[in-house]
Amino acid sequence: MKQILILTTILLSLTACENALFQKEQATIDPLENFDYFWNQINEKYAYFELKKVDWDAVRLQYEPLVFEGMSDDSLFQVMADMMAELEDGHNNLISSFNRSYSWVIYNGQDQYDRRIIYENYLSDSEYLTGPFRHSFLENEEIGYIRFDEFTGTVDHYSLDFMLDRFASTKGLILDIRENHGGSPDDIFMILSRFIEEETLLNYSRNKLSSKDHDLFAEPSPAYLQPSDHTRYTNKLMVLIDGETYSAGSFFSLATKALDHVVLIGDTTGGGLGLPNGGQLPNGWTYRCSTTQALNLSKEADWEKGVPADINIDFDWNNRSKDEILERAIEEILK
Repeated sequence: MKQILILTTILLSLTACENALFQKEQATIDPLENFDYFWNQINEKYAYFELKKVDWDAVRLQYEPLVFEGMSDDSLFQVMADMMAELEDGHNNLISSFNRSYSWVIYNGQDQYDRRIIYENYLSDSEYLTGPFRHSFLENEEIGYIRFDEFTGTVDHYSLDFMLDRFASTKGLILDIRENHGGSPDDIFMILSRFIEEETLLNYSRNKLSSKDHDLFAEPSPAYLQPSDHTRYTNKLMVLIDGETYSAGSFFSLATKALDHVVLIGDTTGGGLGLPNGGQLPNGWTYRCSTTQALNLSKEADWEKGVPADINIDFDWNNRSKDEILERAIEEILK
């Protein structure tokens, strides 16, 4: 039941807003008042000022002079969105009836994945598409390869049972989540529960307390995972990651650090471990920002910047017939 409670907490954090519905006397379209309210809300709630070494006061001094009475909604939106983008956090958004801001993440390192190279040089003719997974055999059916592009929230017991039964006699599995930008956290626990035999502590999380003190948090809460009652797999699992493995992909990578028979291979992930929450501005716009920190087993938040691989391997773009990251995973399973 702990797994269910953890999932419920995460999903509420991802979707909840404060719903600060302003009374008529509080609502205003004044640009300066909305800018001030927005800056203060982020100042009190955002979880990574200290880790990212962002001087939020200096950011205000940079953008506040751009706000003036009578400016258009579109212009105000752009100023506030640009201000929020200084945090370089893909989980931060400003939302209006006419636009939604995104903070484009600068992914770490070079591109480390080319689907065509894998299809032309590694996969057998027996590739299956089961739910959100593409899977095939490698190395004379000694290894199973699973491609997982996105945490869609559609992972189910049937898909996992079918794949793991198909690969039951293999020496190991390769789960390729390179260039996976995230999605639903449900899938993380659904998948990883198939690779443990006992209750496992995966990581910790802590909520930012609403305060001008950027380093004021609640006590860390542990996240436990229970083994699935369905088909489980206990041989080696190699998880392929890169700088475009983000959000739920980084959460997944963080969680695998607690599993001894799982190895991360490739490049450091793109990060994105803060769960978002938010509220409403006086003019009716809404926002969200990262208000929690995911911590590793040492209760450190550093992996927001990216979860490191256990084995670092770079893709060689000069050799179009070989995937060095996939090759190393195969080597690790067969040795």
